[in-house]
Amino acid sequence: MNYKTALTFAAVGSFGVACSQGLFYSGDNTFERAPIRWTAGASLVLDNNINPSAVAGTPGYNEESWSLNPNVAAKFTTKSPQTTIDFYARAGVNYYLTESDLAGADDTTPSARTSFDLIHRMSERLRFTSRNFASPEMEPEYAYGVSNQRGTDPSTFWSSDNSVGYTWTERVGSYTGFNLTGYTGSERQSWSIFHQMRFVASPRSIITPGYRYSEWGGGDPSDSQNHYWTVGLEHRLSLTSIVVLNGGIQVREVDAADSGTSPYFEVALNTRVNTSFTARGFARYSAEDLDTIRRIGTADFEFSDQQVLRVGLTGEYILMPRLTGFGGVDYVFTSFEAGNQVGGSLAAGGQEEALVNMYVGLRAKLTEQLTGDCTINYTDSGSDFEGRDYDRLRLSAGVSYSF
Repeated sequence: MNYKTALTFAAVGSFGVACSQGLFYSGDNTFERAPIRWTAGASLVLDNNINPSAVAGTPGYNEESWSLNPNVAAKFTTKSPQTTIDFYARAGVNYYLTESDLAGADDTTPSARTSFDLIHRMSERLRFTSRNFASPEMEPEYAYGVSNQRGTDPSTFWSSDNSVGYTWTERVGSYTGFNLTGYTGSERQSWSIFHQMRFVASPRSIITPGYRYSEWGGGDPSDSQNHYWTVGLEHRLSLTSIVVLNGGIQVREVDAADSGTSPYFEVALNTRVNTSFTARGFARYSAEDLDTIRRIGTADFEFSDQQVLRVGLTGEYILMPRLTGFGGVDYVFTSFEAGNQVGGSLAAGGQEEALVNMYVGLRAKLTEQLTGDCTINYTDSGSDFEGRDYDRLRLSAGVSYSF
């Protein structure tokens, strides 16, 4: 299952509850404190392509292997009328039972994720929100744009988003904040500031014009600056369904390269159709700053205009009280323009890359504390770049114990 994509959906709930309960959700008057819940588990995975970047005729191409993946996770939640805290941490290892022929490949790699969310209501008008996560691992990341294929070394992607919300009147509010993001794989870091106004249009709808400025720097790619001018809508379709729309223009400036203006949009949907079926989806189109250096032949090119469309959909259906089916699909399409040779004078452009990732699985509650699951995951990537054209099939079965 693609756990990372779920992070993109998390924002939907935080935005959506405002539509039916005012500009900002102020919480109820209950106090809840759940003890730390631990989960220990392991899975056995058959991977028919552990080195997607290997090309035909080289060591490690289309190499198949079984892997054993033990892990342990902890979750803590506390809630009061004033403060809500959610903490999650997971740590594990991926151990490949067959040594790879690819030079430099390690048969044991770490896998981890941690997140910390805080909402503190300083008063009826003022609130502070902080959302943070870090994920060091090797598997591809489809929602945020780090990479579309499995890496050869573990890299960490992290983000910290902090904002202050203020209710000016019953119908007008605002969010102001900053974001810090980093990716160790390419040694890239970014910072951004943003401001969003919030106007109640109806009991179910909020209009959200906003502005965001961000800078990317570090590593080999050129530094860049981005301005986002957007107008959005948060609309509650029903008591169990919310849609968030946001669109506008992105003005992009890249050092030692051409500047440009392009459309920007994102949409997210979170719905519970009935007591058995839930679904989440998102789509985003923008110019991105990660993974912009690609090889063509024997030369490296940096593409300052990399337009990316990302679409994700997940769903769960309760088949029986103790059996749940789940599945999802990710689609990523990238166009590459304004390519300049690194350390040279050649130019490139017109390249494209498309990836589809699909998974389906079953999760069974064997006892009150013991859960088993099995998953089929298939990825197909078509690219104009060498080492990016591949398909990959993974079959996994696992068990976990919560206490």
